[in-house]
Amino acid sequence: MFRVKLVVGLVIGALGLSGAVPATAAPATTIGYPAGSVAVRYVGLAFDTCTAPTVAQLTAWKSSPYKAIGIYIGGVNRSCAQPQLTASWVSAVTKMGWRLIPIYLGLQAPCTNRTTAQKISPTAPGTQGTSAATDAFNKARALGLLAGSAIYGDMEHYDPNNTSCKLTVLYFLSAWTKELHRRGFLAGVYAHQDSGALHLAQYYNSTTFARPDALWIARWDKSSSLVNWPTVPNTYWTVGQRAKQYNGDHTETYGGVTLNIDNDRFDAPVGAVGFAYRTTTTLSARSGPTTAYPVVATYPSGATVQVSCQTYGTKVGTTTVWNKLTNGSYVTDYYVNTPSNTTYSAPIPGCSLPFQTTTAGLSRRSGPSTSYAVLGSLNAGALAWVTCQAPGSKVGTTSVWDRLTDGSYVTDYYVATASNTTYTAPLRRC
Repeated sequence: MFRVKLVVGLVIGALGLSGAVPATAAPATTIGYPAGSVAVRYVGLAFDTCTAPTVAQLTAWKSSPYKAIGIYIGGVNRSCAQPQLTASWVSAVTKMGWRLIPIYLGLQAPCTNRTTAQKISPTAPGTQGTSAATDAFNKARALGLLAGSAIYGDMEHYDPNNTSCKLTVLYFLSAWTKELHRRGFLAGVYAHQDSGALHLAQYYNSTTFARPDALWIARWDKSSSLVNWPTVPNTYWTVGQRAKQYNGDHTETYGGVTLNIDNDRFDAPVGAVGFAYRTTTTLSARSGPTTAYPVVATYPSGATVQVSCQTYGTKVGTTTVWNKLTNGSYVTDYYVNTPSNTTYSAPIPGCSLPFQTTTAGLSRRSGPSTSYAVLGSLNAGALAWVTCQAPGSKVGTTSVWDRLTDGSYVTDYYVATASNTTYTAPLRRC
């Protein structure tokens, strides 16, 4: 499913690029998002704890500064029981406003500091990385997590000076990333700053290994800063792609409930879910967020629909908001009992899907053409959080431009979408 963009002997001076070439299969691999996919970028404080708290505990912790929680969804080295981790628990706590950070504690480095852990085989790291991603995907879907969610593979500290061990880890994590991308999920990695994070940064631009979409480092220095990490340059994982576990294994109390937690700060993708709401009249679902799109389904009044995200379209009643459903169709928000009938309704996220950029110095412009003003640029490997695609001036082999969540545009030629000539489903047209 990974595409290889054709190399074109072309320097796009107007884009501020010098000798840039489109993506190959690595390090930026495309993501096969199915219909209904949505990605959620969480910015703020989070915590993780070995066993997922109960609904009652998380209700009490709504008074805390944390709005996201790390949950261990699986893996052969997961050590704590998870009686709470069910689809109904996920539905209940996300409806309360909690964002979820899926963690998968799979096989560890052959030279791991955890001597009792089950380890990656140096002779089969790719196969095992693919198997881990497959299992993580199945675990996530069983909990109701949607395609577009990020899953963080937990790679605990290991000997950073063991070269063969390092390469085994990198092959494992590359296969992890590729398989999650193939299945429509974002690939994150949790790693110690002095081993896994160090090595992923060293091979950030390598064409041998697929680059994960987000990096979550462990460094218990009590600083929650997402920049100036000692082993990871600030130019790597720059756009909603960083998290830090900055304090470990201590207790905190909110609402009379005490939990043993680690502290985290995130600006990175997390889990995505559908939110159940009822229709207030007989309602047409369309293939896009305007009344001009064809009707693909009809829901009776009082039917429950699963909303994955919200976007803008033609005005109906008092609102221009449209709901994207988990099946990929759209309904006007005016006839759905979300909290607002004029604007977006928390905790439903805005609709966007991220893809890695494939070159350095990719210009963000005020419109879909090289004639528009440059507003800034994206580094290689940065996530382009795409809301929709529009026609524009031709760059390389494509006239498609991607509109980002900040309203700027980048040429699709240097973004790892599924095509370098035409539009990419399920992204909608602007």
